[in-house]
Amino acid sequence: MPRIKISLPEAFSFTATIPVRITDINYGNHVGNDAVLSLIHEARMQFLTHYGFSELDCGGVGLIMADAGIEFKKEIFYGDKIEIKVTAADFTSVGFDLYYLLQKTNSNNEIIVAAAKTGMVCYNYELKKVASVPSIVKEKLSA
Repeated sequence: MPRIKISLPEAFSFTATIPVRITDINYGNHVGNDAVLSLIHEARMQFLTHYGFSELDCGGVGLIMADAGIEFKKEIFYGDKIEIKVTAADFTSVGFDLYYLLQKTNSNNEIIVAAAKTGMVCYNYELKKVASVPSIVKEKLSA
């Protein structure tokens, strides 16, 4: 099976800094793969909030994560502060992708620890169906 390779965009529009919690650590004494998904979820929430949106109200529609891919590069440990760069791209009529670059700093060296992508689909929770990307969302998140 081929490994996931995420092609990251050159520029990111937002950065969140998230400290690793003890609850993120697994039996291998490093951050578990499930915790990395939680870290990018937190970064996504901060990204959306920065632009005045949330997952339940993103320009008048909700968001559903349709897929996720993570490319693990280095271990993350308790006490690390992870800088997560986020940007939106690849807009379609009903969704877009969010890209994440996760880095930590050791001895003044930035180390890439993971790259991730989540596919987001706009959704009308009242009608229980997929919705179009609101123009305000594309305008703000494409900037």
